[in-house]
Amino acid sequence: MVPEGWHEATLDGICTKITKGTTPPKSEIVTDSDIPFLRVNNLTPGGAKGVSGELIYVSSAAHEKLLARSIAYPRDTLMNIVGPPLGKVTFLTDEYPEYNLNQAVLIYRPDEQQIIPEFLYMFICSFGAQQWLEARSKKTSGQQNLTIQLGKELPVALPPLPEQRKIADILSTWDQAIEKTEALLSNARTQKRALMQQLLTGKRRFPEFEGQPWKEVELGDVVSGIKGGGTPDKSNASFWEGEVPWVSVKDLKANVIYATIDTISEAGLKQSASNAFEAGTVVVSTRMAVGVTVKLGCRMAINQDLKAILPSKKLNNEFLYHFMKWSTDKLAALGTGSTVKGIKLLDLRRLPIWLPPSLEEQCRVVDVLEDADAEVESLTSDLSRLRIEKKALMQQLLTGKRRVVV
Repeated sequence: MVPEGWHEATLDGICTKITKGTTPPKSEIVTDSDIPFLRVNNLTPGGAKGVSGELIYVSSAAHEKLLARSIAYPRDTLMNIVGPPLGKVTFLTDEYPEYNLNQAVLIYRPDEQQIIPEFLYMFICSFGAQQWLEARSKKTSGQQNLTIQLGKELPVALPPLPEQRKIADILSTWDQAIEKTEALLSNARTQKRALMQQLLTGKRRFPEFEGQPWKEVELGDVVSGIKGGGTPDKSNASFWEGEVPWVSVKDLKANVIYATIDTISEAGLKQSASNAFEAGTVVVSTRMAVGVTVKLGCRMAINQDLKAILPSKKLNNEFLYHFMKWSTDKLAALGTGSTVKGIKLLDLRRLPIWLPPSLEEQCRVVDVLEDADAEVESLTSDLSRLRIEKKALMQQLLTGKRRVVV
């Protein structure tokens, strides 16, 4: 249904140009140019103003001749037509006067007598537009493709220009709030990494603990044990019909247990010669996702690719957790193997750790790092909320379900 006062069009009818790019010879990708050559990884899922990721540059000769058809300018909207994922969109800013792009990216240049560039960008980002394109994409051999023709046929309900401008201004306000929160989150994460570097190595001390030197020790010497898990026999269904969550490497992502779909029984636990570890236990991946560290949220069992690290009276469990998260890159570097990387138990036990002489100082370090974690989590939550609210507002404003007063 087209709202009263709006009219239906296709993007082909309201754009002066819709085309895709071309990939030039490798010799035309140069370092002494200021013309970015954009690829899918320079676009942002869900949309963003400005390009992202690492940029490469194309020679001015290729840009002006071989690639002249796909020259892009500020206020053009770009969308990828090869995925997954589809739906990566970028509104070009004036960071560069001109751009070019490869064959996996589509340019939309609006006819500004019919559609405001920002409105076009927000419409292409919208759920309705992306759902329409997704439903018509061709999926073969794990790849998704859209044709230029589909990109041209995308229908849009178009309000008058003053209403377009008002809608674009409202949604731009949300974009600004999102960008501000993203910047705050990036700064909080940077500060947290700096704090970890200083506090977990003793470079930054608390005044009351000055003069008490830290010691570099091996992890195995200050924990009460490092224990692996196991996998119950898959052929025995009774082993997989229990209430103990069973975690494997596939359940880990970015230091979080994001999926636990398997549970095992106490009999399965015994058959696999494994243990269930209590809530709070620090677990590190020693195979495949080498170095990823999590903390168990409840009593759980783990498979053989994971190791539970049990603290001792010398080592605060939360200090251990933060240290292991900080050591992710060091742990990954310990991985050996030509195809699937893994850490040997002996190498894990030999991992160097700087340790304060007292549990009190360890606790102070933990308090500061947990405050930093709380700030990151709060900003992450704020960012998620803003994105959800903007998405809902877009759905209302870009379909005319909610009208604005011009």
